[in-house]
Amino acid sequence: MIDSFLRSALIIVDVQNDFCPGGALAIENGDMVIEPLNRLASLFANRSGRVVATQDWHPQDHVSFAVSHENKKPGDTIDLPEVKGQVLWPCHCVQGSAGADFHERLDLKQPNLIIRKGFRSGLDSYSAFFENDRKTPTGLDGFLKALSIDTLVLGGLATDYCVLYSALDAAALGYKTIVAVDAVRGVNYPAGSVERAFELLTAAGVILAGTGDIK
Repeated sequence: MIDSFLRSALIIVDVQNDFCPGGALAIENGDMVIEPLNRLASLFANRSGRVVATQDWHPQDHVSFAVSHENKKPGDTIDLPEVKGQVLWPCHCVQGSAGADFHERLDLKQPNLIIRKGFRSGLDSYSAFFENDRKTPTGLDGFLKALSIDTLVLGGLATDYCVLYSALDAAALGYKTIVAVDAVRGVNYPAGSVERAFELLTAAGVILAGTGDIK
């Protein structure tokens, strides 16, 4: 499945305390992605592949927080100048907070790069490649292209948001893109969004595979 680990990278998406059980925006069984991701990270590191981790890194007044808007609650949507239908969330992954920290069981010895995203007050960022305006880059594509990376494996949180948008962008940018299905968990908001995410990924040519198949 991996032609060359030298030209491959593992992208670990947002495995942070606020997205794991007990967090401000907890995903059911979110911490279950950690063990398979740690195994993959060791595999990539041992075979000279690259490992990248992304981290939501929001200011306290971030536009995606429901509390930043009058008479709004989590789950509502708003239209922004460059983003239509922005979902509003509970306050989460605030810069420097314990909730923004990576989960303590995630192996952080392996990542070669950490991409912080969503740090602009007025713009959210689901994808590891672009902010939600779909044109402001995070720098990840340039990093990968400079290393002649052509294959990406993605896992983390959440299936139907940050993993989905990251994988769709990866495929659109020309990478062979694989989502490790046993190393992702979803918000499932609105209901059915996880199933829809897998349909969108398949339609975009993204490969869905178990971590045991990645070798």
